Amino acid sequence: MTDVHAPANNRRPAGHSPHTHSRARRILSRLALLAGAFAFLFPFYYMLVGSLQREPDSSPAGAFPRPGNLSLHNYAEINSAISLGRSLINSGIFTGGVIVCTTVFGLLAGYALARLHFRGKGSTFALVLLVQVVPFQLLMIPLYVLIVRDYGLADSYIGIILPFAINTSAVFIFRQFFLQLPQAMFEAARIDGAGELQILFRIAIPLCKPALASVVLLSFTGPWNEFLWPFLVTKEQDMQPLAVSLANYISTVSSAAANPFGAILAGACVLAAPAVALYLVFQSRFTSTDLDSATKG
Repeated sequence: MTDVHAPANNRRPAGHSPHTHSRARRILSRLALLAGAFAFLFPFYYMLVGSLQREPDSSPAGAFPRPGNLSLHNYAEINSAISLGRSLINSGIFTGGVIVCTTVFGLLAGYALARLHFRGKGSTFALVLLVQVVPFQLLMIPLYVLIVRDYGLADSYIGIILPFAINTSAVFIFRQFFLQLPQAMFEAARIDGAGELQILFRIAIPLCKPALASVVLLSFTGPWNEFLWPFLVTKEQDMQPLAVSLANYISTVSSAAANPFGAILAGACVLAAPAVALYLVFQSRFTSTDLDSATKG
């Protein structure tokens, strides 16, 4: 028989079930994530709002501007000073050339270090790792003398692109990815008479889309934001990337603008927009894959 007079402490209090505790934890975790997302996105929001303000407002209320104070005046003003369209084209040529060279050379070198056997393979990979710890600024002066004086590539896109054409980080990423691919696939292809280039283009590359996305993002960020090297190679404004044009604008004519900070923020928005768009497009490409599914177990 059930004791109807069971002690009260053996009964669960209403509203305190495990389901209620789990729901409360989920709500708290989502609130924490929302707070973190707000803290991360607020500088981008403030940059966009500041670029649209006709009259500057540095007070906390400036984060919530009046609709009548919003316009594209700052974008028009900075465009008249540095020609945003031309600067964007120059940045696209510079960054696109670096991405193509980095991807092609990284694929070939990474595949060779991962799947080919040749004398000096270990020393070559050690040299790749050594180059990664050498900062680019340390090599800038000898590279400048080599590119400008010896090769005569000043005021040219090739002279701007060439020092960034090979990225040892890309070589390392491709090598590590190719090492994860099942060896049986390569052995079977060689038995069937496929050459190394056929194996690379028909087997390895179709499987390395996540590595390709990583290399493209890695190769894009550096050149797109680079301003010192292009500034050294060319002084012609018609060839300077957007980062260089913005640096010149900030140091020379920005103080004469009606809203200097708004014009600078407008340039920063234009500079950041392609990078943000590329990250949003490529983030869907990072998916987990089962590489062993290509072989029979």
